[in-house]
Amino acid sequence: MDLQLAGRRAVVTGSSGGIGAAVADMLAAEGCDVLVHGRNAEAAAEVARRAADHGVRADVVLGDLGEPGGVERVAAAARDFGVHILVNNAGPFVEHDWDAVRPEDWRAAFEGNVFSAARLTQALLPSLRADGWGRVINIGTRAVRTPLPNMVEYSAAKAAVVNMTTSLAGHLAGTGVTANCVSPGVIATPSMHRMFEERGETSADAAARYAPNPVGRLGRAEDIAGAVLYLASPLADYVNGIELRVDGGITGTP
Repeated sequence: MDLQLAGRRAVVTGSSGGIGAAVADMLAAEGCDVLVHGRNAEAAAEVARRAADHGVRADVVLGDLGEPGGVERVAAAARDFGVHILVNNAGPFVEHDWDAVRPEDWRAAFEGNVFSAARLTQALLPSLRADGWGRVINIGTRAVRTPLPNMVEYSAAKAAVVNMTTSLAGHLAGTGVTANCVSPGVIATPSMHRMFEERGETSADAAARYAPNPVGRLGRAEDIAGAVLYLASPLADYVNGIELRVDGGITGTP
């Protein structure tokens, strides 16, 4: 199926690895030019190189969105790149329960997951509106519906991201720009696989232990990227203000 993304231009925050890199790879495979963002120059350059192998334009912008000037630097690069699609994927997390979490942990969670995405979105809205077509896609988590007891501030911050997405969709009514959110379940990363191997666990064991769901496996970065690509495409013109859970069915099932 042609997703009609050829010739579009996207910026994906936090795309030097993990889910963001998978999104950048798949966008490029569909003919979309990609601006790769990250903090590690070598890793970001490798993602951009893979994207360019698909015959698209691929550039890199470096910077920490939580540091002074970080959002402004990325926004300026995105405007120069001429983006139509903003994927707010960057979102740090650490583990704290209610006994251990400190006020500064709450501030860091909301700065990294909510405030930086809101500022970058706001900075790019004028150019998206001017084009008359655009996409803002935020990355949430299944924890917005079932808060994780060991990640309390992260769960709350991501719930704010979903609320922000719905609000933004209403604000952009009639502009041709939509706003949606994709909420991943537990995604198997290289570090998680190493942990499983060290514990002598199989993938099936890991799924049952960390994310029991009807599909019966852990998520892959490509699972999330596929959902993002659909919402980024013109095929999703009538999809707006939603939270799309991509979690194997773990949310809301016994």
